[in-house]
Amino acid sequence: MLSGIRVISFTHFLQGPSASQLLADLGADVIKIEPRTGAFERTWTAPGWFLEGDHSPFFALGNRNVRSMVVDLKNPAAMAPLLDLIDSADVLIESFRPGTLDRLGLGWETVHARNPRLVYASLSGYGSDGPYVDRPGQDVLVQALSGIAMATGRADGPPQPAGACIVDQHAGVLGAFGILAALHGRERTGTGVKVESNLLNAALDLQIEPLTYALNGFTGARSASGISSPFYTAPYGVFATADGWICLSLTSPATLRQVFADAGFDDLAAGEAFDQREAVNGRIAAHVATRTTAEWADVFSAARMWWAPVNGHDEVIADPQVQHNDSFDQYEHPVAGNVRVLKHPVSYDGVRPGVRTAPPELGEHTRAVLHGLGYSEDDIEALHEAGAVRS
Repeated sequence: MLSGIRVISFTHFLQGPSASQLLADLGADVIKIEPRTGAFERTWTAPGWFLEGDHSPFFALGNRNVRSMVVDLKNPAAMAPLLDLIDSADVLIESFRPGTLDRLGLGWETVHARNPRLVYASLSGYGSDGPYVDRPGQDVLVQALSGIAMATGRADGPPQPAGACIVDQHAGVLGAFGILAALHGRERTGTGVKVESNLLNAALDLQIEPLTYALNGFTGARSASGISSPFYTAPYGVFATADGWICLSLTSPATLRQVFADAGFDDLAAGEAFDQREAVNGRIAAHVATRTTAEWADVFSAARMWWAPVNGHDEVIADPQVQHNDSFDQYEHPVAGNVRVLKHPVSYDGVRPGVRTAPPELGEHTRAVLHGLGYSEDDIEALHEAGAVRS
């Protein structure tokens, strides 16, 4: 769908590479600009765990279908090929600290003057300016700052961040969304715009429901049991069974009376379920603990209740709906062997884009990109000798 669109990606870690990969999955020619030592995510994983040959799963998850070009951004000799590359591009996406590309002579004002059709996307922690512009922007920090962690956990326990980098990933999706909107607008106006996405905005957007309540005067509180939501009526949360866990959501008092006949729900009215949510969940918890997960699954399904198993990642990978949705792909790495990854999350005419090319080796496409810009072998060798590029 994006065939013919060229994207220059000055990105690292998760937010930027994720946004770039979404565009690459759709056919854009994404050229990842890396330093001589390689992108940060090539040599890092959160648990310090690598595949064979020190192949990083963290690099694998966000850099398929892209090309790698090594450029020393601080080398004056690199400026000419970089500007030539930007002149040929439709999109520039960057996730440096605000102001970094300006200091390198590649800021929005400079490149927009050269290439007015270019869409320029800046992805940051908190925005391009403001009181937090120099703070480190990282997922768990923003979960804490934005209120996500404070809304999660038991009332008498510590706030709890989510068990995944939800803010980074959502910010990447919003960045790609903004780029696509800007490209669509350019078709009408002929002019590119500056797009900005940041982790803080993404974290707020993830809380569109509770924050809208809060903005209009509602004050929620974490529950003592850890089951209840600060703003949802009971039942809403995870309950222990005799052999595991099961999740329930938004069940009417009439259905509760049917399923838990001796739990004391005869006088529970629909409007009282929120104020009494701790008591409601306590009664449900006492009953759910008496049977296995499989037994309750049959009971809840028969009553047409909203329920779900509480799966670990191994169970998620094997889940029949996940498998049916064609959620995973794989590629062959010369040292690591078969590497499995998640597919693009959206389908088009029933097809989810997959891996066309494996994540690139460092500088794998430097020469090809320069040749495509019209540079001769002698020109490329001169850039190598000057230390401006590497292949």
